[in-house]
Amino acid sequence: MFGYHLDLALRSFRRSPALTALMVLAIALGIGASMTTLTVFHVLSGDPIPGKSDRLFYVQLDANERGAAPPGAEPLEQLTRFDAEALLREHRGERQVMMTGGSVAVQPAQADRPAFFASARYTTADFFPMFETPWRHGHGWSAADDEAGARVAVISHELNEKLFDGADSTGRMLRAGDRDLRIVGVLAPWRPVPHYYDLYAGRFAKTEQVFTPLSTALQARLPIAGSMTCWGNRTAPDPRALNAPCAWLQYWVQMPSAADAPALRQYLTDYSEQQRAAGRFERPSNVRLRNVTERMSFKHVVPGDVHLQLWLAFGFLLVCLTNTVGLLLAKCMRRAPEIAVRRALGATRRAIFGQFLVEAGSIGIVGGVLGLGLALLGLWGVRQNPASYAQLAYLDAPMLAITLVLALAASLAAGLLPAWRACQVTPALQLKSQ
Repeated sequence: MFGYHLDLALRSFRRSPALTALMVLAIALGIGASMTTLTVFHVLSGDPIPGKSDRLFYVQLDANERGAAPPGAEPLEQLTRFDAEALLREHRGERQVMMTGGSVAVQPAQADRPAFFASARYTTADFFPMFETPWRHGHGWSAADDEAGARVAVISHELNEKLFDGADSTGRMLRAGDRDLRIVGVLAPWRPVPHYYDLYAGRFAKTEQVFTPLSTALQARLPIAGSMTCWGNRTAPDPRALNAPCAWLQYWVQMPSAADAPALRQYLTDYSEQQRAAGRFERPSNVRLRNVTERMSFKHVVPGDVHLQLWLAFGFLLVCLTNTVGLLLAKCMRRAPEIAVRRALGATRRAIFGQFLVEAGSIGIVGGVLGLGLALLGLWGVRQNPASYAQLAYLDAPMLAITLVLALAASLAAGLLPAWRACQVTPALQLKSQ
């Protein structure tokens, strides 16, 4: 029966090619616009570390001076070095990481290649297993290397390609500033979207090129590139010193399960009270503990204009579907005599309904394929945008499937009313009028 309905649909399309082309175009334009914006939204709002995002927590403590903000206001985004190191020593999670961003001058070993600046991440050993970095060669450093301030480094896949033409560079030396760092690992291509572990570097920033222990960066006085908040009347000669009243380190904790969050929050509250009793914290305890998803939502990682564009695109799809419904109704009414003859020859209302749904579905599939091409063209246009997230706008396999399913579902929905109207055609009245 489906083959018969499809044959009737093709004959109908050949009889009115202009009307069919208009319906296909309407579906294609709506699908193309909606899938372009939906793909961008999907890329920007996806879970950057599936299966683990509810167990990774970003820690905030209120170490600021008394009059800095009203009680209970959002605390500082980052921790002081004293607090970060204290929490790291007490080791209350499966893994914990303190870190900041930086920038280093890299001197290639080849004399004919000029020096250049590379983005860097100064962190601790748990960074790599916590954030599940993929490896091309070697591995990360150990906690003992953190303690010793070992001059070691992990480099990105891109930097390895640039400096060593993609060869295994583990064991070789990297000239960073005026220091030599021994390369212990090379990452495979890795770019989490969003750049959730450090939003200060940019919500959709590229992965850093050089990773080295924070202790090594402090000893070597490598420059940092991130936010720093200092307070108090006294001026710290070195804002990165252990007891300096400056917050500049991000701190993440991995817990065994999401259910362990209350225990971690209580520990941080107790720690804050201890520091307040010791005179370091002047303000009441004010702890914030958010997992990856909560933090991205709080920081509004997905740009507001993307949300607006998504609503506008689906509104446009609705307009296109409304026009398609009107065209299908017009076509249905024009074919009333044909429907009457089929009914008189024994076709059931169910068969008529099925015939018109097959026609609508066929239009949707063709419109979906054309809409897919328009979506690819739209994504190409997005990638020409200077926005930081523009280069991430690519259609993946799940979104490809959604495009075709949405086109089919939209066309079938548009075909319901015309199919129902076709079922209501009274054969006797139509045949008498002829």
